[in-house]
Amino acid sequence: MSGTSMERKGLLFWIMIVVILAVVVFPVYWIIITSLKRPVENISPVPTFFPKVITLKNYENVLKGGFFKFLFNSFFVASLSTLFSLTLAFLAAYALVRHRFPFKLNYIFLIWVLVVKILPPIVLAIPLYTIFTSAHLINSRIGLVVVYQVYTLPYCLWMLFGFLKSMPIEFEQAAEIDGASKLRILTSIVIPLTSSGIIATAIFSIIVAWDEFLFALLFIRNPDLLTLPLRIVNFITEYETLWGELMAIGLMATLPVLIFSGYVYKRMTEGFSLSLK
Repeated sequence: MSGTSMERKGLLFWIMIVVILAVVVFPVYWIIITSLKRPVENISPVPTFFPKVITLKNYENVLKGGFFKFLFNSFFVASLSTLFSLTLAFLAAYALVRHRFPFKLNYIFLIWVLVVKILPPIVLAIPLYTIFTSAHLINSRIGLVVVYQVYTLPYCLWMLFGFLKSMPIEFEQAAEIDGASKLRILTSIVIPLTSSGIIATAIFSIIVAWDEFLFALLFIRNPDLLTLPLRIVNFITEYETLWGELMAIGLMATLPVLIFSGYVYKRMTEGFSLSLK
């Protein structure tokens, strides 16, 4: 009886695995096959689970539409905004963790940052647009980098605060006794010990900035400065949706983030491991 029960549990487990894989993998599979179909097959009322005729025309149309230009815009804005956020958030989080502030100002500051984070972005859009117009940062990649701090900086600050708070202070105290400067402690001890947290924060920050749509729509008017999310929307028109091109550019826009995140994680982990030896 127990053997039969175990077999049923094993069968149920594998059924759950298959269902989960189907839910996760099937949308990706559908994106790929849709990008390889002809337009007439994509708008057919009867769906097909494999292209009748495989075509790369959708990818060709995306590339001819200036894909690499929009890819550069997204990469520039996402990477620079992440670097900016990580630098400011790390220094701020370290100060909040290691230094005492009167009247618990550190916690008040963290709560204020959280409040800004949970506010709907559209609430901040009008005042930010007014400020950026006066500063001549509309239609500017640098302006987009600065405005993306509304998304990335609070996120990075809260994540790094948690990682730094969990790090034992004894390592820093030992380094101070040996005569290490504060800068040396940060670069040789604190950063390597929190490398996994920094890497995770950087990857998620890049994803947030890469996918951002609202502020990019409001602050960018020049077609040559559009990011990939804005370009993707252009394939949905008033009269039709270009499903083939839409799926093709969606797939092409996703791959760079996956490749870059994997590369950064591997290299940074190796580098920090060597620095600790």
